[in-house]
Amino acid sequence: MRNLLDFLARHYHWFLFLLLETVSVILLFRYNSYQGSVWFSSANAVAGKVYAWSSAVEQYFSLTEVNEKLTQRNLYLERQLSAVAERQVSERKDTTYLERLQMETMRGLVTIPAKVVSNSVNRLDNFITIDKGYADGVRKDMGVACGFGVVGIVYLVSEHYSVVIPVLNSHSNISCTIRGKGYFGYLHWTGGASDEAYVDDVPRHARFRIGDVVITSGYSSVFPRGVVVGTIKHVYNSDNGLSYRLRVKLSTDFGCLRDVCVISDSSMKERQQLLNAAVDSIKPKY
Repeated sequence: MRNLLDFLARHYHWFLFLLLETVSVILLFRYNSYQGSVWFSSANAVAGKVYAWSSAVEQYFSLTEVNEKLTQRNLYLERQLSAVAERQVSERKDTTYLERLQMETMRGLVTIPAKVVSNSVNRLDNFITIDKGYADGVRKDMGVACGFGVVGIVYLVSEHYSVVIPVLNSHSNISCTIRGKGYFGYLHWTGGASDEAYVDDVPRHARFRIGDVVITSGYSSVFPRGVVVGTIKHVYNSDNGLSYRLRVKLSTDFGCLRDVCVISDSSMKERQQLLNAAVDSIKPKY
């Protein structure tokens, strides 16, 4: 305490000077209109810069949440577009009916946002790891999609992580259909380019064109109908000549995949249980 008093006694004239300067500046800007306006403008400019920097920092740290919401929204809009396009191509164009169809298509669909923590595209059997597990509601055999289309199917689940078999895996087998046509086949990948796959077993009597969109058929218990797969780039005959093989340009870019959604369909479990019961019922009894 004594040292503090000695310091103040030795340098009191500097503190008095600063006090008088502060009072002078306040009086100058308060009682002179020109100086006051200059101070007000400068203060506003500085405050505006500070607020702009603060807003930029907040926006940067909120990008993760924004990307998750955009991924979910894109998936939602893709399914809406698929439902509307199919109905317009067929027979009815009543807008009221289309609105009801959109609502029915999305009913019961719940998505779990997740991020890709590891990924590969240069192997025959690629795998993806995401940062959500059974603690977050993820279960085996759930479908995984992103804002651009199909990604794959959940294969293994731990508490906080899951392994996904993507389209770029030789064991992947996803039921697909041609939008607006009704013909379906099965999506396979045989290696090579990561932006292309093949749809096999399309009937010979099917009518379609290059550029038509391929979507999930909804016939399996994994993906609902309408999730985009890609567009038709080329048509081949199957090895036995009884069906077509379609080369499809995938809508999902697996090389820069980051934000995905796990699809939790409320009716999936019921359909799977019914299918398992049917399979068990036809097994031979010994």
